[in-house]
Amino acid sequence: MADGNDPLRIEKLCSEKGLKMTEQRRVIARVLSESADHPDVEQLHQRATEVDARISIATVYRTVRLLEEADILTRHDFGDGRARYEEVSDEHHDHLIDIDSGEVIEFHNDAIEKLQEEVARSLGYRLVDHRLELFGVRLDRKDKKAKT
Repeated sequence: MADGNDPLRIEKLCSEKGLKMTEQRRVIARVLSESADHPDVEQLHQRATEVDARISIATVYRTVRLLEEADILTRHDFGDGRARYEEVSDEHHDHLIDIDSGEVIEFHNDAIEKLQEEVARSLGYRLVDHRLELFGVRLDRKDKKAKT
């Protein structure tokens, strides 16, 4: 999980990787740096046009693809039919997705990490990467069907 304090974080990564930064790309990079969630392209477009109304959805799609290819962003499919994005991080984390609200909760669990390593090893593999996404509903959710 990246340091969320620097609104120019993604823009700086782009410069380090030699990407050409137009003003519209700068706005999109800042919006991404300031995002505390895992936005989809439509959400990014809405946020970016609040800063610069001239930014088209096509520009957002192209910029997101460029940042993904440059290994600055990672794309997730959390089962809601929308590609969602977050900054690539050196710190590994997994995701729990609330299927009612769509909220994405990032977490790290050493026991899960150890178990995944053990499973890979028991099958004759050295784990080089993985992605864990858990889908759930809140335990305190009111089940409307139970009342009818």
